[in-house]
Amino acid sequence: MAILHRKFYSGDTVETARALLGKYLVRIRDGEPLVCRITETETYVGRMDKACHAYGYRRTPRTETLFGPPGHAYIYLIYGMYHCLNFVTEPEGEPAAVLIRGLSPVWGEQTIRRLRFGAIEDKRLSAYQRKNFLNGPGKVCKGLSLTKLENGLDLTAPPLFVCDRAEDAGVPGDAHLSHRIHVSKRIGIDYAEEAVDFPWRFYLEEKE
Repeated sequence: MAILHRKFYSGDTVETARALLGKYLVRIRDGEPLVCRITETETYVGRMDKACHAYGYRRTPRTETLFGPPGHAYIYLIYGMYHCLNFVTEPEGEPAAVLIRGLSPVWGEQTIRRLRFGAIEDKRLSAYQRKNFLNGPGKVCKGLSLTKLENGLDLTAPPLFVCDRAEDAGVPGDAHLSHRIHVSKRIGIDYAEEAVDFPWRFYLEEKE
C-alpha cells in the first residue's frame, strides 16, 4: 500500500493544495475502504491569511492541531452542524492547512451514499443529490463519517490517508480522466479583508 509520505505535506501549502488534486483520499471504516478522488481544495496559511483560524499565530484549543506536525487531519465543526477536513501542512509550529472541499467517489459508493443521504442501496439518487453528493467540506465529512473524533489522525497510515492511485489502496482503478485545473478566490470568507482576493481555491474540470 503506497501512502503519501509526511514529506509531501511539509512544503508550501499552496503547492500542496494544487498537488492534491487528482489524488485519492482513503477512509477505512469498519474494515471497508471508502476511496474518493480529490477534486477541490483550498489553502489556509496562519502567518498571513486572515481567513485562517490561526491568523497571526493565534493558538487556541481548537487550533492546536494546526500547530502540530504536517500530515495530520485537522477537523473542526462549523455552524454547530458541519465538519470540515483539513490536511496540516508546513513545518511544525507553522499553522497552515489544505481544506478538502470536494471529492468524487471511486470505491464504496453505496456506503458513502448511505452515510451522506441515508439512501438504501437500491434507491437511485435524484439529479440534485448526484450534483451535490460530495461538493462541499461538510458533505465530504458526512459521506466519509469524519467528525472531531478523527481530529489529529495521522495521514500517513490507516484509517485515513492519501495515495497516488486507487490501486494503491487495494481497489480497482477508476477511469483515466483528462482534467484541467482551475484557480479562483476561496468561498465564504467575506470577512477576511485582503485575503478575500487570494487565488487559493483549486478545482478540477474532469472529462473522459
